[in-house]
Amino acid sequence: MAENQEGGTAQESGGYDYKRLHSYPLIRYSDMNDEMRTEAMELCVTACEKFSTNNEAAAKMIKESLDKKFGSSWHAVVGEGYGFELTHEVKNLLYMYFGGTVAVCVWKCS
Repeated sequence: MAENQEGGTAQESGGYDYKRLHSYPLIRYSDMNDEMRTEAMELCVTACEKFSTNNEAAAKMIKESLDKKFGSSWHAVVGEGYGFELTHEVKNLLYMYFGGTVAVCVWKCS
């Protein structure tokens, strides 16, 4: 049986630490320009790392940061296992995953 880094087996710990394997952001969809997408992605990663156990606080931090950086009317959803259908301003949508299972959707709609 394979051992993980903490000395336990994969079966004992319920599988390897999934979040450790996927600690990079994965963009699922974006219509933002490259510069805006990079800045928004970095804000999302920072918030998700800072509030790893509190998705609501992470979403609030993302929304407030985007409002300051790119003007008001930004919205953010952070969580696991949700679907969405939304209306947004063109070139102002980012949908990404972080940590393997946490999805982040940010968009601007005035």
